[in-house]
Amino acid sequence: MKKILKRTFLVLLVALVGIQFIPTVRNVSDVDLDSDFIKTHKVPKNLATLLQTSCYDCHSNNTNYPWYNKIQPIAWMLEEHVEEGKKELNFSTFGDLSSRKQKSKLKSVIGHINNGEMPLSSYTLVHSDAILSNSEKDELDIWLNELRDNL
Repeated sequence: MKKILKRTFLVLLVALVGIQFIPTVRNVSDVDLDSDFIKTHKVPKNLATLLQTSCYDCHSNNTNYPWYNKIQPIAWMLEEHVEEGKKELNFSTFGDLSSRKQKSKLKSVIGHINNGEMPLSSYTLVHSDAILSNSEKDELDIWLNELRDNL
């Protein structure tokens, strides 16, 4: 029995060390696009900071990675999470969307923020600065609704 446990542990250890050498794709871009939401819609500085802190890591072309992003299998999970987030909404290319699509995306953003679905609790668990207070949610709600109405 002890031999089986030792072998199992050794196999798992070798596998864990081995997967550390499998690279992931990092979501980092040096290009500052003119189609970025903050540029396109001249977002007020305080709201731009909120969006960058609470949304842009998963919903833009430039993720600010934590130290543990190089540890597998965590890196794979982060990579998948960012890919899914960008597929749903990419603030870096928001200005390239049609006005109708922008309105739809803004309605979704407003709903997710107001319902407490975004930012994700799994994200705010590690990034407490991304938690939006009620007053910040209200401020975003007012501004984003105003923007949506004027598109």
